[in-house]
Amino acid sequence: MLSQEQIAYYHETGYLAVENVLSVDEVADLRRVSDEFVAQSAAFTEHTDVFDLEPGHTPQAPRLRRLKNPILHHPVYDATLRHPKILDIVADLIGPAIRTNGNKLNMKSPEFGSPVEWHQDWAFYPHTNDDLLAVGVCMDDMMLLNGCLLVIPGSHKGPILSHHEDGHFVGAVSEEVPDADKAVPLEVKAGGITIHHARTLHASALNKSAHPRRLLLFQYCAADAWPLGGAGEWDKFNANLLRGEPTNRPRLADVPVLMPLPPALKGGSIYETQTTLKKKIFA
Repeated sequence: MLSQEQIAYYHETGYLAVENVLSVDEVADLRRVSDEFVAQSAAFTEHTDVFDLEPGHTPQAPRLRRLKNPILHHPVYDATLRHPKILDIVADLIGPAIRTNGNKLNMKSPEFGSPVEWHQDWAFYPHTNDDLLAVGVCMDDMMLLNGCLLVIPGSHKGPILSHHEDGHFVGAVSEEVPDADKAVPLEVKAGGITIHHARTLHASALNKSAHPRRLLLFQYCAADAWPLGGAGEWDKFNANLLRGEPTNRPRLADVPVLMPLPPALKGGSIYETQTTLKKKIFA
């Protein structure tokens, strides 16, 4: 699915953008279903296990910033997680046996849209090896002005930076971010995807445009990458296998690890956890 040049580029930089992965009709279905969930969120004034609400959210003007675990709530999201084109691309980068370890739909409302501070996904869920990546499915044109992903090239080859302050996990880099001035915006048209390595430093700014930025994020792992926090019950763990066969032989690699412990003082989504960060870049 990917060219050798694209594969080499991903391994060198820690990110990749691929246009025209989903069809126009598939994007339209995702938008329609997502609009339905935004409408449903109008019934709530506090965060729930399903809805993470933007500041300023009201029943009259609902602002949904995250739909949690969307694959559990509608088959169109689950089908996208298992999309053959996406899985073929992922297989080119981490191998044919693929497991998922998380999913979410992040939305940035026009002329606001909460930012996400610099972080490394690896800080949240270290594994026995780092053949892990996140795929962002663009439901809208994702541009710099409406809060596209920002990535720092090559940062996946560096250390795991501290995501702790005052002895607790804060879900964001709490020290100076190296090479932040070299950050690259991942601008992708609707129907395209972004890919970033679990150790790649990334963030996103406020949406300063009149257009939404809806990004469906899927986490994928090599099947022999096991979470250091524990795999849990065997059958439930293997229910997340998308391709390949279960294995009870984790592949061990020499990768840097800093556990997300002691836990955050403020739980919930990354947005809530990052509110405890003292020095914010994008807020």
